Amino acid sequence: MSEDIKRYCCPICKKEFTDTQYKPFCSKRCADIDLGNWFNGAYRFEAQEIDEQDVEELEKLVTETEKE
Repeated sequence: MSEDIKRYCCPICKKEFTDTQYKPFCSKRCADIDLGNWFNGAYRFEAQEIDEQDVEELEKLVTETEKE
């Protein structure tokens, strides 16, 4: 009976690995590089501004959902 070994690809260095100690990274080094990228603002996404009316509608929906 053959044992299936899952292989993962590190998102930082793209190296294939099987040891999942630092999953989804292959090593502590790649995990630290990723953390540094977050701290330095390398990962960004666009945010939409919402106005006061949208905030009030969201709050109303939340309170209605909590009552159910």
